[in-house]
Amino acid sequence: MKSFFKILRYAGPYWVYALLNVGFNIISVVFSLVSFTLFIPVLQMLFNNLPIPKSAPPLHMEINALKDNFYFYCGQLLQTYGKEKMLIYICLTIVLLFFLKNLFRYLAMYFLAVVRNGVVKDLRNDLYLKILILPLSYFNEKRKGDIIARMTTDVQEVEWSIMSSLEMAFRDPMTMITYIVTLFFISPSLTVFVLVLLPVSGFFIGRIGKSLKRTSDKGQFKMGILLSIIEETISGLRIIKAFNAIDFADKRFRHTNNEYNRLMIRLYRKRDLASPLSEFLSACVVSIVLWYGGKLVFTPGNFLDAAAFLVYLGIFSQLMPPAKAITQAFYNIQKGAASVDRIETVLREPEVIEEKPDALTKKEFHTEIEYRGVGFAYGMEPVLKNINLVIPKGRTIAVVGPSGGGKSTMVDLLPRFYDCIQGGIYIDGTELRDLVIQDVRGLMGIVSQETILFNDTVFSNIAFGMDNVSEEDVISAARVANAHEFIEKMPMGYYTNIGDRGTKLSGGQRQRLSIARAVLRNPPILILDEATSALDTESERLVQQALENLMRHRTSIVIAHRLSTIQFADEIIVLQSGELVERGTHSSLLSKNGVYRKLYDMQSFT
Repeated sequence: MKSFFKILRYAGPYWVYALLNVGFNIISVVFSLVSFTLFIPVLQMLFNNLPIPKSAPPLHMEINALKDNFYFYCGQLLQTYGKEKMLIYICLTIVLLFFLKNLFRYLAMYFLAVVRNGVVKDLRNDLYLKILILPLSYFNEKRKGDIIARMTTDVQEVEWSIMSSLEMAFRDPMTMITYIVTLFFISPSLTVFVLVLLPVSGFFIGRIGKSLKRTSDKGQFKMGILLSIIEETISGLRIIKAFNAIDFADKRFRHTNNEYNRLMIRLYRKRDLASPLSEFLSACVVSIVLWYGGKLVFTPGNFLDAAAFLVYLGIFSQLMPPAKAITQAFYNIQKGAASVDRIETVLREPEVIEEKPDALTKKEFHTEIEYRGVGFAYGMEPVLKNINLVIPKGRTIAVVGPSGGGKSTMVDLLPRFYDCIQGGIYIDGTELRDLVIQDVRGLMGIVSQETILFNDTVFSNIAFGMDNVSEEDVISAARVANAHEFIEKMPMGYYTNIGDRGTKLSGGQRQRLSIARAVLRNPPILILDEATSALDTESERLVQQALENLMRHRTSIVIAHRLSTIQFADEIIVLQSGELVERGTHSSLLSKNGVYRKLYDMQSFT
């Protein structure tokens, strides 16, 4: 039940609707109780099973006095209007009472819909925001499919398993309490006996509920693996087909899907046990109540007469449906508890890249970027060691070296995708961690080797993350990036959808769109991470020209494998095994006959 109360915390903003739900549920319960209890004695008098009282005792708050006064009043109406008219009035009153009962029940559900869907909406919003905030290292360690499963199937499970039980959680306990209080008025001893029986049945239900939660947890985990396989299959379909791995991929998916199927069969069998088990236990309880109550009626001198016992049984029978509904809700909550735990795991993840409460704003770049004794490691493995580097404003710095040397990691520290574990990075003399994260990233434009585009129009991809951008500005940025010509030839120009990840475009076109996006942002600091390494010669020429246009009058950090593309750099930094081993201009590094010369000779030979 802890999971249920965790979710209920999200109901805070909707407390007005929750109170309206509670209020209308109370009114509905009152009409339910009245519609059932008022007419049993009236019908008894109507069919001559009960004599019409000649007088009534003084009215006061005592069950027998209230009952006798009510009987007397009904008897007077029966004598005044006659049996036939009285029966019509009773039928019409019953219809009216049941109409009002169900009207108020609907109104309670009407307002609960806002609470139920609002909580799930806020849960999705919090999850999405958390995913945006979490560091990139978190996603390097997790399956994307599992994260998607938590945002989709787990949230959906919360909606169906827990939020669908919310109405039962508010209405049915209230109904049961009202009925039990009424039963206490009729016969305290019999009601105490009933309350002793109910926890016994609850014990058996609780045992099965715990098992249900464990199975549900395994099922949700397996669904995360299934979604991961699907996501990987769609992304890598070209490789699967090229390596004739369709059968291999199909077998892997079928194996995981069969395991998920077996888990879900066990889950539904346990969940579906709730209704028959609770119904059987209810029948046992009713039979015991009937036996014990009958004994009280037959015992001379007992305060429980046959008519009161008849009313008692009638109310007690109305107590069973909400008790059964609570049992079903308990099973549903247990089933959804596993999903709540998986969602909470993501929401509790430390943000790592945190912004100080008193962080300084930084809207402009004035003098220099400085790496001061920077060290970084993924887990226990060091990636960067004691990096010291100053990048003056307006200079172009190229970073080269063997694969795995730490080039991309060094650059990723600058926009705080990660935080260094030793030393610090400074912009205009202020350490990055002392600045507003959004301001730091606002100073930078990034063009990476893996072009990230979205399933949207050309215009939206270029203007991504910016508001109120004019078409003239987007066209101007596209011209600088050498993209305007091919965009104009597209079916709807700048408003053509480019498909998932820009699949309708060539590699060079996608890269030029990403450059146009950086141009429009007009950042003072530019980061180019192997932006031309995956392109053919013609595309590389166009993209290189676009990059040169982009880098003009900007501070640029360029990561490159092709050394021919960075000979113009003001300074070249050579990283090897996480250490800065050489630095200088192209010609000076060649004359040193070191690591850079070796890399250059290898590419020249190739």
